Amino acid sequence: MNRIRIGNNVRKLRFNHGEMTQEQLAEKVGVTRQTIVSIEKGKYYPSLELAFRLALAFEVPLEEVFFLEDSS
Repeated sequence: MNRIRIGNNVRKLRFNHGEMTQEQLAEKVGVTRQTIVSIEKGKYYPSLELAFRLALAFEVPLEEVFFLEDSS
């Protein structure tokens, strides 16, 4: 069975929202800047609650922030 990989558009969305810094986003959703760095690099998958907080921060549906990567 293949491992499910989850991609994200956090970095792109930050830049589309007035070039928001990682620190600004972290403060907005209540985490550290390092957590945002790890999410952007795909090294950390956030909790469902944090995923929704990120989507709300960007005012987009959750599917625009996170997506399943093609495993083929």
